[in-house]
Amino acid sequence: MDNLKQLKNDEIIELIKNGKVTVADIVDSGICPTCFDKENNHILYGDKTDKMIYEDDKFECFLIGNPRANGHTAISTKKHYKDMMEIDDITCKEIFILAKKIMKNLKKVYEAESIYLCTMCDGPMNHFHIQLIPRYSFEKRGSKNFVKPRFEYKEDKDKLQELRELLG
Repeated sequence: MDNLKQLKNDEIIELIKNGKVTVADIVDSGICPTCFDKENNHILYGDKTDKMIYEDDKFECFLIGNPRANGHTAISTKKHYKDMMEIDDITCKEIFILAKKIMKNLKKVYEAESIYLCTMCDGPMNHFHIQLIPRYSFEKRGSKNFVKPRFEYKEDKDKLQELRELLG
């Protein structure tokens, strides 16, 4: 659906509920799905409170609901930026320092061999975020880890609590 921007939020929400509009449709229409989700009671991605490992006034960091690896994490800016090129230098520095800290703790808590970092804001509209994808000793190294099959998130309350404590 190319004309979603011409509709009211309530109309888009109804189309989502009826399965007639997907996240891809929203992106393709030039609407930021992350901002739309936040403004509309998490209609697209669901409430992430149970997966949140860190939050402050600029960033939120949460475990992915459909991860590529145990511990797959996203760090998202609260303010809308389409991609990294739109971020001011101070915010850019802060998010990468935060990513480094989270990577260190993910590696420890999940006993990963390495943590891959990527940002793939692609398409007409996105919301800047960083993905952290653990790689384990039994996995091959390389870029194929960025496109491993996704699976359903399984909550591990002990690991979640440990991450929260380590991140303060």
